[in-house]
Amino acid sequence: MVSVVIPTYNEEKALPATLAALFRQRGDYEVLLVDGGSGDRTRDVAAAESRLRFISAPKGRAVQMNAAARLARGEWLLFLHADTLLPEGALWGLNELEGDAAVQAGGFRHCFSGTDWRLKVVSRLDNLRAGWTRIIYGDQALFVRRGLFEQVGGFPDRPVLEDILFCEKLKRFTRPVLLDRCVVTDSRKFVQMGIWRSLARCVVILLCHMLRLPVLPQRFFADVR
Repeated sequence: MVSVVIPTYNEEKALPATLAALFRQRGDYEVLLVDGGSGDRTRDVAAAESRLRFISAPKGRAVQMNAAARLARGEWLLFLHADTLLPEGALWGLNELEGDAAVQAGGFRHCFSGTDWRLKVVSRLDNLRAGWTRIIYGDQALFVRRGLFEQVGGFPDRPVLEDILFCEKLKRFTRPVLLDRCVVTDSRKFVQMGIWRSLARCVVILLCHMLRLPVLPQRFFADVR
């Protein structure tokens, strides 16, 4: 079984489409939505869907995902952003991979919603990076076997870059796979901030991490909804 974990914080706009696409999936899975204290209608959106388990946790994506993972029952843990749509057949495919011990973790290729050529360029660069480094970002629907997740200690309790730090730990034990199918992330955050500006912001964050530079000011990680 796949346990789909969705961390949320003020995601009333994107969440309905994500849930609708998720519950069209075939396969053996459960859905755990873990909210970090949303002040909008996120809780109402979740309450309208009886097929998910609603969990409350302190705000912080790592804290929220770890809290839900402790309650999950699946062989696979799949961490899905609230503004990201899984490709058709994604969960059924993971069900079929349960017996393949060679696959311990991985993610999907990424693309943005919309038709802007600049977004396609950003996604292409991101997929090249993921194929080379095997560092799976959070918006690529990272999945990992429960036993390995527990072995590496879950997501590090950090306010940012928890996905990168987690994958760096994963790579000590396995080589994450990158599946050919694409998840689709709502492009509104990149568009609102400016596409090239958003890309530059991501590059600066990654460079600071790679070069072990001091943590950037918190405003650099401001929520965009």
